[in-house]
Amino acid sequence: MTAPGADPSLGDLSRAELGELLDGEPAYRLDQVWDGLYRQRRPLSELTNVPKSLRQAIGELLPPALTLVRTQSADRGTTTKHLWSLRDGHLVESVLMRYRNRMTLCISSQAGCAMACSFCATGQMGFDRNLSLGEIVEQVLGTLQEAGPDDRAARGRAINSGAARGRAINIVFMGMGEPLANYDAVWAAVERFHGDMGIGARHITVSTVGVIPGIERLAAEALPVNLAVSLHAANDRLRNRIAPINRTYPLRDLARSLADYRRAKRRRISLEWAMIGGVNDSDRDAAELAAYARPLAAHVNLIPLNPTPGYGHQPSPAGRIEQFAAELSSHGVNATVRQNRGTSIDAACGQLRADKLVSVRKDGRGARSRAER
Repeated sequence: MTAPGADPSLGDLSRAELGELLDGEPAYRLDQVWDGLYRQRRPLSELTNVPKSLRQAIGELLPPALTLVRTQSADRGTTTKHLWSLRDGHLVESVLMRYRNRMTLCISSQAGCAMACSFCATGQMGFDRNLSLGEIVEQVLGTLQEAGPDDRAARGRAINSGAARGRAINIVFMGMGEPLANYDAVWAAVERFHGDMGIGARHITVSTVGVIPGIERLAAEALPVNLAVSLHAANDRLRNRIAPINRTYPLRDLARSLADYRRAKRRRISLEWAMIGGVNDSDRDAAELAAYARPLAAHVNLIPLNPTPGYGHQPSPAGRIEQFAAELSSHGVNATVRQNRGTSIDAACGQLRADKLVSVRKDGRGARSRAER
């Protein structure tokens, strides 16, 4: 039994590669392992219809890409943040948000981020590296395997089929990193979630700060996933300051690529707008945003700014946010004021930074952070 590639995890392997690994085993073993992992969403150790010796051999050859270091909960247990250690010691975070009929998993695509958006904690920490397919996929599998009994009970069901039982799963690439700067691994993960886990394309959202070549590649793919753009300013002067990538891909060019995506996929585009007091929350800002969003028939998500250590501005007052939303509506643009989840545990939009105060022992197990001691 020889693993393909250099130091892959089980999540890195395609079904065909796993089949090669299981060469010599009965043909049905591949179905048992693959369906157990991705349809039933169970850890390898719990696949009791597979001989223990084979499970052990697979696990030794293809150890997990992630080790759970710490979990934190907020919002009466409905929001959970997971801190994961990668094999090389880098840290990433993902967030699970539970609602009555659905769960949303916010996952990371990079350790750190090179986009340097001014208000974002991940951008403030800098860029370490891209995540592999296995490191992305195992965030979702590991989160579902760590989830409580109500969520685990939905494992064996086609829970995105519209059935009343179980929560639908939404996956959003809105964690650490710029997904379209790690395109190949992100798209391979999308195909794994869709084709092997049975999660529909309309339940998968890829977020970007505006990497046009990646948007163009998305438009050419077969799966019509949702696209969300972190906009935050609708004039180049201000956006250059908030999101420096705008100097490379300015707003006019971005609008053209978004229009092409909408025509190709017939999916509504979402524009994300962090409400920053005194920076991008004036009536003029609203008018500029409306002029940008309306030709795209885009929906606007207004997000009260979440505090981060490296950014001194404050969120817009609640009343100002409501007025901003009303101003957009007066210009014919639909907008939603997003309810922040997980702010108290730094799990809300723009707050993920994989706290480097957390130490990870050489055996990969998490130790307490210095703040917790």
